[in-house]
Amino acid sequence: MIEADVIIIGAGASGLMCAIEAGKRGRKVIVLDHANKAGKKILMSGGGRCNFTNYEVGPDNYISHNPHFCKSALSRYTQWDFLALVGRYRIPFHERDHGQLFCDESARDILNMLLSECDKARAVIQLNTSIGTIEQAIDKRFQLKTNKGNYICQSLVVATGGLSIPKMGATPLGYKIAQQFGIKVLPTRAGLVPFTLQPEDKAKFAVLSGVAVPCVISNKSRSFSENILFTHRGLSGPAVLQISSYWRPGEEIMINLLPGMDLDADLKSKRLQKIKSKLKTYLDGYLPKRLISSLFAEDVLELSLQDLSDKQIRQISEQIHSWAIKPNGTEGYRTAEVTCGGVDCNAISSKTMESNAVPGLYFIGEVLDVTGWLGGYNFQWAWSSAWCAGQYV
Repeated sequence: MIEADVIIIGAGASGLMCAIEAGKRGRKVIVLDHANKAGKKILMSGGGRCNFTNYEVGPDNYISHNPHFCKSALSRYTQWDFLALVGRYRIPFHERDHGQLFCDESARDILNMLLSECDKARAVIQLNTSIGTIEQAIDKRFQLKTNKGNYICQSLVVATGGLSIPKMGATPLGYKIAQQFGIKVLPTRAGLVPFTLQPEDKAKFAVLSGVAVPCVISNKSRSFSENILFTHRGLSGPAVLQISSYWRPGEEIMINLLPGMDLDADLKSKRLQKIKSKLKTYLDGYLPKRLISSLFAEDVLELSLQDLSDKQIRQISEQIHSWAIKPNGTEGYRTAEVTCGGVDCNAISSKTMESNAVPGLYFIGEVLDVTGWLGGYNFQWAWSSAWCAGQYV
């Protein structure tokens, strides 16, 4: 039986961060992971550049059945705290749109930093280790049986992540552990994920694969101003990924393809000026030709601006500003960046990340019902929640 003060299941972003903080306190820490490498999702994130946090982080950037839960952790370990760590390692980074921060060179810089900090904290990382059973002994310590031997610890931290990108090793282990100990797990679904289209829409818009346009995309609860990207399967791009976390099956989404413009007023102005240009020529100045041809019949595009009726102008404007489309579904966990839902935050202390009902059992990162927007928010939740747990395990 191998003894430790703290065992952390999962050598991803939150697991490594928690190991660092617990180790700093002199706790004997072992991190167990079934993968052959630590931090696989860190390495693939942000196109290999790791969007490790954001300049502007707040509770409004997160989805949870308990919207107040994330406030404590985010305020106690902020993006500035993580940036201070990045600064100590002199990792070069840059800002992209909306405050998103990426490594200049490689996501490996962030992983190497975390692994170096784990070494300093004397946290042991053991890979290729599959968890068999977990039991709580009479003395309340946790006993784990694995393919690499048996372990016992005072504090057990579940940092197993969600179900997204199963080819990277995602499993439902964290949810199963919660359920084993009587902790509620809320229904999960893919988040930050591309949409698939209904068969007729897929056939109609297949020719647009590779076309990207800025827009405002919205449903009944949210709107985002970002690019959409047409793919051979449906719709992707930052705007679509953002709204997907708020979308429910059967719901329409609205897309404003020219958000900075009042098309109705502009077309009426052109008509008053008796401009003879064709609608096709006019719209070509604002949107890709292939997109215009997919949205409007050729006979409409051939109309002269001076000949447009009020009804036609209204219909054209609605099609551009309020294009309604009902996705067939999403691409699912295969390509989802995150998992919405998870371990019920009402069962967890927002201060310590410890289970309210099972002393010594902690949950951090994506396994919890806290889902961030696209843009570094999910990594910041990993750092913040893990830091908090690390002060108490």
